[in-house]
Amino acid sequence: MSSASTRAATRWVTRIIPVVLAGCVGFATYVVIKRICLDYFLHTRSRPSTAIALLVPYSVLLVLMSATYLRLLLVVALDPGVVPLGPDAAVAPGGRRKRRGRKSASRHDDIEAHPYEPGPDTNPDSPGLERFYSKEVFVCDYDGRPRYCSACRTWKPDRVHHSSEINRCVRKMDHFCPWVGGIVSETSFKFFVQFTFYTTLYCAVCMVAAILCLTDQLLESRLDGTVIAIIAMGAFFGLFTFGMTATSLRYIFKNLTTVDILRQKSAVYQLAVRVPQDTPPTPDYGTIVYPLPKPGDRGGTGRDGPSSSRDRLATRTFAIVRTDVGENPWDLGLSGNWVSVMGTNPLDWLLPVRPSPCVHDENDQSFYRMGPLCDTLRSRYRLPSVPQDGKGGVEMGQLPGRYSPGSGEGLDR
Repeated sequence: MSSASTRAATRWVTRIIPVVLAGCVGFATYVVIKRICLDYFLHTRSRPSTAIALLVPYSVLLVLMSATYLRLLLVVALDPGVVPLGPDAAVAPGGRRKRRGRKSASRHDDIEAHPYEPGPDTNPDSPGLERFYSKEVFVCDYDGRPRYCSACRTWKPDRVHHSSEINRCVRKMDHFCPWVGGIVSETSFKFFVQFTFYTTLYCAVCMVAAILCLTDQLLESRLDGTVIAIIAMGAFFGLFTFGMTATSLRYIFKNLTTVDILRQKSAVYQLAVRVPQDTPPTPDYGTIVYPLPKPGDRGGTGRDGPSSSRDRLATRTFAIVRTDVGENPWDLGLSGNWVSVMGTNPLDWLLPVRPSPCVHDENDQSFYRMGPLCDTLRSRYRLPSVPQDGKGGVEMGQLPGRYSPGSGEGLDR
């Protein structure tokens, strides 16, 4: 089956499954509310207290589960967290997307084992490069340039991976989930966790109601097949969503995604870390100067030196360093990792209203907030600090703001 056929089949599956889930919830609601609570406990057994004790939590969890699922479906459909396509990939003759490099991209599935796909953009003035070298640190390839996706024809910001299911690069991609209709990423992961959490509790209430009813019915030597069906459905979906909730919470506290976990035992990140302009390469690390030199440019703002003081102020030098295997540059500690996804307000933890704070994490320093590993790398490689003023002069980007490279506090506060 071709990749296009696979994606078409996937689209149909993602459209059908939400309808199936809605049918399951409708059936469970009919059985729990009418047949168990009203018909059996209230009318047959005359136990209104038991009926109310089951109806209240069931109704509350049904509303919360439905609200989080609807929010999740909307975000996945309308704001999946995809990276804009490069200008060369936008439209081809006939109105279809160009797919140069698609064969190579599909070979790696969702996880880029190799940071460069064949045919990277070698243009020094490539659109989007300035977004990277205006940062203090970013994930790069072996030569100091950002990672490149040949399928989308664009430079890939930190924590971006290409999804073969939708053929697009996705920010902080976690996994493709047909149960929710698409890609779970930075924009939807919080709502996904809320949905699986409430679904676990919802299934637990369904099972409790069904087991209580079945226990009484066994004493009366009679069985209701729909009650047994609810126990089976509750056990199946409950165990599944409990496992997803536990796994997702683990990822939150580690600030990792499913993609990161699959590569964790072998993952090594290469980072371009800003250093003073005249920092030379050493045996431990190389350097790269931005803007990149144009072919034959011997006097511009490339490696051969700026032609004027104004050009000098416009250049930035980065050291190319590597993390050790398994190190996570975005680990902010348990509390910081939790806040980056779930927020600071307990209401945000429970209600599917506000998106994750990490959606808006990009700043002058980096695409996502980085943890103390950045300071560790500066010390490990003995990287010089970028001067703010005085002897070293004022470099581009050293303006008042949330981050001051010359503060002596490393790359992250």
